[in-house]
Parts: sequence; C-alpha cells; structure tokens
Amino acid sequence: MNNDWLSSNTFHHTQFRDLSRLLAAKEEKKASISLCLPTLNEEKTIAKEIIIMKSELMTRFPLIDEIVVIDSGSTDHTKEIAESYGAAVYDAREILPHLKNFTGKGENLWKALYITRGDIIVYLDADIKNIHHRFVYALIGPLLTRDTIKYAKAFYDRPLTLDQQKIRYTGGGRVTELVVRPLFSLFFPELTQILQPLSGEYAGYRELFESIPFPIGYGVETSMILDIYVEWGLEVIAQVDLDQRVHRNQDTNALGKMAFVILKTFFSRIEKLDKIELKNALYKEMIQYKRIAGRYRAENYKIEGHERPPMITLAEYQKKFNRKPRSESLTVPPTGQTGSR
Repeated sequence: MNNDWLSSNTFHHTQFRDLSRLLAAKEEKKASISLCLPTLNEEKTIAKEIIIMKSELMTRFPLIDEIVVIDSGSTDHTKEIAESYGAAVYDAREILPHLKNFTGKGENLWKALYITRGDIIVYLDADIKNIHHRFVYALIGPLLTRDTIKYAKAFYDRPLTLDQQKIRYTGGGRVTELVVRPLFSLFFPELTQILQPLSGEYAGYRELFESIPFPIGYGVETSMILDIYVEWGLEVIAQVDLDQRVHRNQDTNALGKMAFVILKTFFSRIEKLDKIELKNALYKEMIQYKRIAGRYRAENYKIEGHERPPMITLAEYQKKFNRKPRSESLTVPPTGQTGSR
C-alpha cells in the first residue's frame, strides 16, 4: 500500500484559516457554495450552528451562499428554530413528492441536491456541540485551492460522553474501528488512510455528488467513499483534521443497528465490484435481545436496503439545473492514482 496519499492529501484546518484567501479562490473559480444541515430533532444545537455560519461565513466573509435544512420529520422545534434564524427549511417528504417516501439521513442528503443551488455542497451534521466555523471553511479549503480535489472529508478526536458530567476524551468512532476499518483493511487497504470514513462532515462538487447513488440510511458515508474511489480514484479525495468534535453518543444497541446497515451496504457494493460472490441473499433483519422480567426477548430491526439513483438521472433535476448525465467520468488532471472501475 502506498502511503503517499496520506501525506499529500491530509490537511489541518489551520491551513485554511485565512478566509480572505479562500474568498479570493472562490471568486476566481466563480463557484457558489451551499451548506446543507440534515436534521431530526436537533433543537438543542441547530440555532448555534446557523448563527455561527451566518455570522462568520456569510456576513463577515461571504464564503457560503445559502444554508439549507432538510428535515426528516422532527417532532421538536428544530424546523421552527432553524427558520427563525434564517435558514431555508424543507421537509424531506415534500421534496420530489411523487417519489416513494423514505426516511433516513441518506435520503435527506440526496434530496438536498435538488434543493440547493451551489456548485459546491457542504454537508454538516446538526448535532455538533462544539460547533465552530472551521467545520465548514476547512472542508471548502482543499476544494478551492487544489484543482485535483473534488471531495473533502473531516476527521477529528471524538470524546465519549459517559454521562452528564463525565467525558472520556477518546473512545468515540467505535463503529469505524470495529467495522469499517477492518472491512477496508480486507478489501481496500488503501482506504484505511481515510481516518474517519463515517464522519458526517464533508464537502464536494455538485458534479460528483449528482453522479453517485445514495443509500437512504447509515450506509451513505461508506458507499460514498467506495463509489468516489472506484469512479475517480483516491486523488480526488482529501481529509481535514478539525481537532475535536463533541456530540451525543449512541448506546451499543443503536451502534449495532448502524453497523448492520453499513455491513449490508458494504457487501452490496463489493458484490457489484466482483470482489465477492454471495451464494445466498443476506438476511434483512438485525436481531438483538432485550431482557424483560427475567427473560430475553428478541427485537428485530429490519432494513430493506433502499437506495436512490444518481440525482443526475432524474428528468426533473436535469430540467431544473439544465444538466445532462455525462458520457465520461469527472475530468481530473492525472496524478498517478486512479480508481478501479
């Protein structure tokens, strides 16, 4: 495995803190930038995220041109709060309503492509407790300053919240280390250089996002990396160290469901790539057990594995943005590292 990518395509957020330089690069490229926040019951954190991004990256330095919230059906005050602070808020179910409705993070990200206007789209989770505008400008930085880079992904330390008072300063990212990194090591060792493959903060050019399918659930980050790598190669990807991310941690059962979805997505991808051959269809349910009144009861979590096609294939999208599917892959100057279509 060649480690050149790790040294050449890994950045620290401080390399992009000169926002005047980024703004000049944006103007030179004549690029517009959209920030998308996928939400589901994020009333405790959504306001601060919007306030900081509007203040620092729209008012002081107009790096981003719009903030769009795509909501999965929040039952708290997420949508009202986001609207009150100036974000454009959409219910995912009302976007392309003639399509069958699905619920999931990947669904929100996919539908954001239809709503947002930017040439560059930044996806940012809405539950970040230590939010800072570096979570956006640091991801935009590689895209504006390196012509070969089309997709930038965040990595960071992830403290593990044990209770309201106690924090363990390492230990987050458990699904990455227990599931995704072992899978990458077995099938795509070069991708182990991506330090946080499941991070929810990334940015990329529209022409890239619109050309790949989006699983509707937790598998979207894994599939995105695989599809980008296979189609365009590792050199179009960058990663940026954001130091630390603090957010709510999920319990073991929830992480088990997440791991199940990711495994299903991964095996589907590598089967299509002829890396494995499955003799039988994978079971669609994650089986967990819960103790009730001294007895153990099975609790099944079912996933159908729905996936949205590349947005560029939709006639409505083509008409709205005056875009057509490309007959060739995204044009990237040759740098010696290519994917394996």
